[in-house]
Amino acid sequence: MSSNSSETDIILNLSLISAQINRYLTIAILLFGTIGNILNCLVLSQKSLRSNPCSWFFLASSISSLITLISGVAVRLLAGWSADLTNTVPWLCKLRIFVLFVSRTIASWLIMLATVDRWFSSSIDANRRHMSKLKNAQLGALLVVILSSLAYTQVFYCYEANLTNTPLQCYGRTIWCRLLIDFTFATIGVLIPSIIMLSFGIMTILNIRAVAKRRIQPMSISIETQDATNRQQSCWKKSDRHLIVMLLVQVVLLTLFSLPQVIQNIYANSTMYVVRSQLQIAINNFIFNLLLLLTYVTNGMPFYIYTLAGGSIFRKALYKVLKQLIQKILYRKD
Repeated sequence: MSSNSSETDIILNLSLISAQINRYLTIAILLFGTIGNILNCLVLSQKSLRSNPCSWFFLASSISSLITLISGVAVRLLAGWSADLTNTVPWLCKLRIFVLFVSRTIASWLIMLATVDRWFSSSIDANRRHMSKLKNAQLGALLVVILSSLAYTQVFYCYEANLTNTPLQCYGRTIWCRLLIDFTFATIGVLIPSIIMLSFGIMTILNIRAVAKRRIQPMSISIETQDATNRQQSCWKKSDRHLIVMLLVQVVLLTLFSLPQVIQNIYANSTMYVVRSQLQIAINNFIFNLLLLLTYVTNGMPFYIYTLAGGSIFRKALYKVLKQLIQKILYRKD
């Protein structure tokens, strides 16, 4: 009897903790993530940065992450206060999940394309360096949007509202639908971009080392011309180095925060018909909700990564934006 009472207490405590996490952790993620992504958009849209293909990818990814936070975290915040219409209205459920999966996939694939762009720009081969262009970046982003949208069209059939005995009321209607969506997101949204990011990140580092070894100045160049060239190369290398650091840090954190939830989701759905106790179900639901929320951290952290790892170039652009905003606010008050 005492054992059953103890299990009941644990289940109630897990349910209470999960509700508190949904209410308050979501507020923190939404607040810091939204502010960070808006500042990212303002900083990266500066003329000095947006002409760089890698910075342009960062800008587009920040916009996509902002959409993810609104469609994912903001809605979960409403769920914590029992005010989430997507749990009860079928078409809102389908639309919200579609936008959520598509925007999350777009955000990760744009970062992946940024790693490819850094590999192109750091290559010894002039033809590869020529591939690092703003036009190519914009074309790549357009293809990512189209392909990501097509990849999740099954959401409109698979997801349904008002479900019971599932982690969320707005969820996949059958086990096969859940496995299909989980597998699609795991491969397209996490595994493929993560593997490509890490691979091209390593190759970019190798490119930089190769360029450093081949850095030999021709003797026929005048001292003045050589100094000017050195200053120009030094400036480029400085900005390029900061972009690479920003990129690699984001790639590692994106992988660390995303993979656990994908693994847990696939495991939970593939073992759904295994008989579990009420305590095991409560523990699984608690882990599901916690890991799901942590995945949204990846969509809210880029600004803070760029500020800490982006060097003086990003911070100077940030100070410039903040200064302009303060001046506009003070001017309106006057």
